[in-house]
Amino acid sequence: MAPRASWKGYLKLSLVSCPVRLYPATSASERISFNQLHKDTHNRINMKPVDPELGLVERSDLIKGYEYEDKQYIIIDDADLEAVRIESNHTMNIEAFVDEHSVDVIYQDAPYYL
Repeated sequence: MAPRASWKGYLKLSLVSCPVRLYPATSASERISFNQLHKDTHNRINMKPVDPELGLVERSDLIKGYEYEDKQYIIIDDADLEAVRIESNHTMNIEAFVDEHSVDVIYQDAPYYL
């Protein structure tokens, strides 16, 4: 299966721009992931949403919340998240070229092809 671009946009250098696509250099299929199993039966464990007072909760009854103090939450809905979304113009502007060793490794978390 061909890799899918994780970002599409334009690369701009001064007055010249060209369309580009960003592809991850590694795939998720190369990663190893484990499932949680019961130690005796080897059955896979399912994580179900449970309210301490009501018991099992339907996924449709779940909402998002941010805990700002112990057991104190601000409820966040999709409209709130949409209001703070940053509009992207899908353009990468090249402002300068730097030596590769001058970029801190903290910014090099995942490799990509452009």
